[in-house]
Amino acid sequence: MMLAFTDLDLDAISARWWMLVVRGIAAILFGALALMWPGISLLALVFLWGAYAMADGVFGLMLAAGTGAGGGRWGWLLLEGLLGIGAGLVAFIWPGMTALVLLVIIAFWAVLTGIAEIVAAVELRRVVQREWILALSGILSIAFGVLMLLFPRAGALAFVMVIGVYATVFGALLVGLGVRLHRLTTSRRHAMTRGAPSHA
Repeated sequence: MMLAFTDLDLDAISARWWMLVVRGIAAILFGALALMWPGISLLALVFLWGAYAMADGVFGLMLAAGTGAGGGRWGWLLLEGLLGIGAGLVAFIWPGMTALVLLVIIAFWAVLTGIAEIVAAVELRRVVQREWILALSGILSIAFGVLMLLFPRAGALAFVMVIGVYATVFGALLVGLGVRLHRLTTSRRHAMTRGAPSHA
């Protein structure tokens, strides 16, 4: 059974909105590098993606730790963080992997991350009305992973270009979600300030 988000969960996540923005910026940078460097070697791509996946996972764990410390539900954040770190470690431990193996690892990472994000979006909607950004990023991740698995031999250039586009769009969605949560937190604080009793 899914556990519903509470105002405490929302406060804990919203207070760390900047972590989502940093994760988004990291994804955009990775995507931009892949698009500007289409002739990148497989080894360079492995290390570049591994660094991104580990950085994304570390920020996911930091967000999970902060949410858990605040008494919130943090399981989905923990799962997403561990997936990123695990995938990154595989890339660094096994840098000589073939393009096909790298593709499969990235594809499964994207699908599992997307599922975690959709579950989180469903829960977050119970507190934030019309919250679609996280769900859209999850759907995008799953679609990207499935596409990679369906066309594993599309060619190195196409492989790098698709990864670049995916990472850039995914990062933009995370930045948008972080900014949205920041605005929500600011609005809630203003509302509480206006509603607070005067001590004059």
